[in-house]
Amino acid sequence: MSHEFAADAAQQVYARWLAIGSRLGLAVLVASFVAYVTGWIDPLVPLQDLPRLWSQPVAQVLQSTGQPTGWGWLALVRKGDVLNLVGIALLATCSVPCLLRVAPIYARAQDRAFVLLCLLEAVVLVVAASGIIGTGH
Repeated sequence: MSHEFAADAAQQVYARWLAIGSRLGLAVLVASFVAYVTGWIDPLVPLQDLPRLWSQPVAQVLQSTGQPTGWGWLALVRKGDVLNLVGIALLATCSVPCLLRVAPIYARAQDRAFVLLCLLEAVVLVVAASGIIGTGH
């Protein structure tokens, strides 16, 4: 497989997978928003409390609502206003499966540099999202 053919195939596959991931993330965002505003799923913070909270510093909002920081939101994903973070997480991470999917295409073309770049970029994105490396607030 030539480099040009591999690049074309990888671009097609990456675009197709990215479109699927983006649509899935957007669908989850819309569904979770509808569930929240209609009250289908109980929220962590009731809608009527939001205007009062908007003017407060973030530390005070977190304390008064019990909203966790970092990946702590996963424990509260059953709450309507926290559920929307699933859609955001899907959108933020949908490039990782795309990169992992195109790496074998480059491997078949024996394009080791692109395989390495795809794998390294996926690792960097996962490590960045994990919070393992912190900036120390």
